[in-house]
Amino acid sequence: MREFPYSTAMVTGASSGIGEGFARRLAAAGVDVVLVARRAGRLGELAAELESAHGVRAEVLAADLTDEEQLATVQKRLTDPAHPVELLVNNAGSSGSGAFAELPAERELHTAVLNAVVPLRLTRACLPGMIARGAGGVVNVSSLVAVLPKPRSATYAASKAFLSSLGESLAMEVERHGVHVTTVHTGLTRSEFHQAAGVPADTLPKIDWLTPDQVARAGLEAVAAGRPSVVPGLAYRVRLPLMRAMPRSVVRALVRRVHRA
Repeated sequence: MREFPYSTAMVTGASSGIGEGFARRLAAAGVDVVLVARRAGRLGELAAELESAHGVRAEVLAADLTDEEQLATVQKRLTDPAHPVELLVNNAGSSGSGAFAELPAERELHTAVLNAVVPLRLTRACLPGMIARGAGGVVNVSSLVAVLPKPRSATYAASKAFLSSLGESLAMEVERHGVHVTTVHTGLTRSEFHQAAGVPADTLPKIDWLTPDQVARAGLEAVAAGRPSVVPGLAYRVRLPLMRAMPRSVVRALVRRVHRA
């Protein structure tokens, strides 16, 4: 018996970190996976491991989702009526670190497109089929910074705010059709993400780190149950309501103190 009510799932950003965590947990539950990321070699290794260990089908779809032609290929796979994708995990993302006015404009646009526009387009591609079938799910991997001002990562925070708002709105639109959209508001998670973003390790907190598997488990259990959002980790579940309830002036003051420390 499957742990999750899906036969086939697509996971973007599946070559490492949270995306790999989703792929591993889905495969362990007997769900076939479509693995999407730029690094074909890593995807191939992961696919072979998942097929051998769990007897599932693991497709490799190497693609740069910010490239129009490659994104179109992924959208086409999502809408293949012969092999429908029943769950989409929008996990691929990027960030930069530095003063917005000094960072390369092209890099910031890349972040905005990958974190916000790509999930929008992939979700728009798969929802009509899910609605027609009366079942399906979408998981958007967002961040707690979606509710915060984030100096030196302004585009990242803004794109995650967009993704969170989109997910919450769509969850209300499609729930009557038997389709679930869940936003995962994750905190600090051990992966290659911060290194790739150029964030020095000595500036990061030493506590309250999540594992990719913790995030994946929380997201998959929430979407299967039809919950519109989830916050992995008890410490973060306590903090998010507090941050949302605080006056914005207080939030900005706290953020200033952190960045001056």
